[in-house]
Amino acid sequence: MHIKKQRLLTPGPTPLLPAALHAMMGSDIHHRTEDFRTLYKQVLSDLKDVLGTSHDVLVLVASGSGGLEAATQNFFSPGDEVLVCSAGKFGERWVEIMKAWGMKATVLTAPYGDAVQPEAVEQALARNPNLKGVFVQASETSTGMQHDVKAMGLAVKKTNALFVVDAITGIGTMPLDIEGWGLDVVVGGSQKAFMIPPGLAFVAISPKAWAAADTAKAPRFYFDLKKERKNAVSGESAWTPNTALLLAFAEALKYIKSIGMDKVVENAQLLARATREAMQALGLELFSTSPGSSVTAVRPPAGMDSGVIIKEFRNRFNAIITNGQGSMKGQIFRLAHLGYFDFHDLFAIVAELELILAANGHAVRFGSGVAAVQRVYAEVALPKLELALS
Repeated sequence: MHIKKQRLLTPGPTPLLPAALHAMMGSDIHHRTEDFRTLYKQVLSDLKDVLGTSHDVLVLVASGSGGLEAATQNFFSPGDEVLVCSAGKFGERWVEIMKAWGMKATVLTAPYGDAVQPEAVEQALARNPNLKGVFVQASETSTGMQHDVKAMGLAVKKTNALFVVDAITGIGTMPLDIEGWGLDVVVGGSQKAFMIPPGLAFVAISPKAWAAADTAKAPRFYFDLKKERKNAVSGESAWTPNTALLLAFAEALKYIKSIGMDKVVENAQLLARATREAMQALGLELFSTSPGSSVTAVRPPAGMDSGVIIKEFRNRFNAIITNGQGSMKGQIFRLAHLGYFDFHDLFAIVAELELILAANGHAVRFGSGVAAVQRVYAEVALPKLELALS
């Protein structure tokens, strides 16, 4: 009760992989040496393996938002007509990026908690053959929702438009078949499923997107992906890289490869499923109608501001979870499942939530939420107990 370890339980940054954290101490290498070139080539190669693509993958010194901007300015021109799917705070970020670069955006919106439907994308593409791109979040962490990226991608693949996917929290929490589904530009970030600190963005780029880059007229300097691709061939970055994060990235990729990306996704999906069942056992309402596996958004008990739950986690247990964003602040709290999270973390989070709810006047049968998590774990890890649990 008196010793409290800090636990970072947010959808980004996520808890750090110990081996990656240790690797960062070796960052006193020069970025124009053979040692660095070997490291950089290995990171790019392993990243392609983990993402399951033969497409070019480039790494940028930036947050994920820098990757989103690079995805816009390198493949489009001011005045291009594009389609943006917006169903939360990060969908709204796409809209703002389009405005900043002078794009003519048609916006398909869905209420917070809902998803833009693939049929709406297909219909918009049919109505306007001049659309040059479709922009979407794979996983919208502001609401705990995920889009049907596969159906959208297959619809866009039939057209000349590029399909640009913010997969910053989608990677490692949901299947993403980059080539099979026609995902032309896929953006990821270091501080999510990859279990290292913020500061690296990466972009997977299809041949279709590179062809569009040849005619794109948006200005660029630092985020010049053609320059990055040229330098990457020889194991160098166009600009000064973040060597500490690349060393960490190398360890994280090694760890993910040892498990298998499919198992990383399964881990997030099982944690998400167990969380949903635990919340329902506690009488709480899930927020999203299309819940994803990066984070679960939950409504607090009637009459309670979700900020109370956030503060209680911090003050009682030194655990950091997240509130709703924008208009949803105070209306939901969010429990993450991506990156260096396991069932041990989830058992603790749910048990703590039961205590927090009870301390704030919400009737709780202690152990009911934890038991729901146990049942999911036992179903998968202890199949011989299936009859006993039924």
